[in-house]
Amino acid sequence: MAVYATIADLQARHRDQLTLVAADEETGLRDDVRIDAGLVDASTEIRAILAARYSSSDLASLDEDSLAVLRVYCMDIAFYRIALAFSRSSDAIKERYDVAIKRLEAIASGKGALTTTGGGAAGGSAAGDVGQNEVIVEAPERMFTRERLGRI
Repeated sequence: MAVYATIADLQARHRDQLTLVAADEETGLRDDVRIDAGLVDASTEIRAILAARYSSSDLASLDEDSLAVLRVYCMDIAFYRIALAFSRSSDAIKERYDVAIKRLEAIASGKGALTTTGGGAAGGSAAGDVGQNEVIVEAPERMFTRERLGRI
């Protein structure tokens, strides 16, 4: 099971806050084990939300742009979970979590999309020239046409 963000990503985005929020109660040092657990939980939550629209294989073949979007959401969700684990949550952390969840739910409901390395939208057709919201209909040739029936 892949995670969408790493401790290094969190460190780069929340450099000062991460150490304050994730400091062990006894030693005062950053607890990377609980941070990793928060990242795994956040990635699991993301997959659970996106499962409404995307299969596991779709999520495994996301392109770099889509992975970058999920990385941002994963960091916000993980940071909230980490803050809760250490009883150091704040309104700003909760607000970022809520926004990330709402955006993921919007993607899952079709108000946004993630793209795969194959060039098409995840969950879509394999044809490269078909957009994610286009309908493809395959049907046999019409039997009754004006030419075949003659002019009446």
